[in-house]
Amino acid sequence: MERNYEQRLRLTFSKTGWTRFIGHLDLARALERALNRARIPMSYTQGFNRRPRMQVAAALSLGVTSECELTDIWLTEERVPSKVQRQLAEKMPPGIEILQVEAVPLSEPALQTRTAVSVYRVTLLDPPPPDLAARVAELLAAKTWLQVRQRGRKRKEYDLRPLILDITLDETGGQLTMRLRQEMERTGRPDETLHALGIDPLAARIHRQQLTLKPL
Repeated sequence: MERNYEQRLRLTFSKTGWTRFIGHLDLARALERALNRARIPMSYTQGFNRRPRMQVAAALSLGVTSECELTDIWLTEERVPSKVQRQLAEKMPPGIEILQVEAVPLSEPALQTRTAVSVYRVTLLDPPPPDLAARVAELLAAKTWLQVRQRGRKRKEYDLRPLILDITLDETGGQLTMRLRQEMERTGRPDETLHALGIDPLAARIHRQQLTLKPL
């Protein structure tokens, strides 16, 4: 089948404020609307249910903000990335800011397969437990840390420990930095890590600071 695209662009954008309550699918729709309003010549999949060619690197959990979200889009015509950034900036909803647009090779692997590490800044809204440093040390020293994920009626046991690369506390003890695996089949989640530390995720602000891709 003949390809219907000529350029692949990578968008880096932030997601802050009220947009932390926008789910993954609604975010994709917001990006699609902004691209259409900015008259970016998007390539569409072929078939009955045509969709814009778009790949999101790693979906954010509801309630989490970010300064490093990545999405690839495919265009039917080549455009200057800086001009695309300016066009999009005028059409994005409040809370979503396009930070960078760059051209990437068409042959590059799917964005989702290249994610490696996510770094999160977690700010506790309540006074931190006095033994939080000891809890972090215990979790990092453990060889295994079994948890249960539940979706509907399905329960699945998994080992959280290999998904955590590092956790550090700031001097006040009220802010944690988590380096978690961000791979397709091995993804660490900050809310589950907070649960393991005995902290309610709803009593924290979670912000993704960095998303690292595997080298080509």
